[in-house]
Amino acid sequence: MAFKPLHDRVLVKRVQGEEKTKGGLIIPDSAKEKPAEGEIVAVGEGARKDSGELIAPSVKVGDRVLFGKWSGTEVTLDGAELLIMKEGDIMGIIG
Repeated sequence: MAFKPLHDRVLVKRVQGEEKTKGGLIIPDSAKEKPAEGEIVAVGEGARKDSGELIAPSVKVGDRVLFGKWSGTEVTLDGAELLIMKEGDIMGIIG
């Protein structure tokens, strides 16, 4: 994929949610919530301070992250559904 986010933006691929409940019931697609967990696919160079100094991003390609339910803008690149969001929309990295 030839896409590089600018500044403090990141490109995230959602991780698929559970197909079944803990009790074993299968969840239909119409009832599933979109997961708020994903994997970082690409990262911009970082934000800049008022002085022009670069602030390096805290995430890197391959990190699994949690983000807000309404975070980011959905895009389709090379047939894959992805999200572009600011690094500040990410709540944390899953270890």
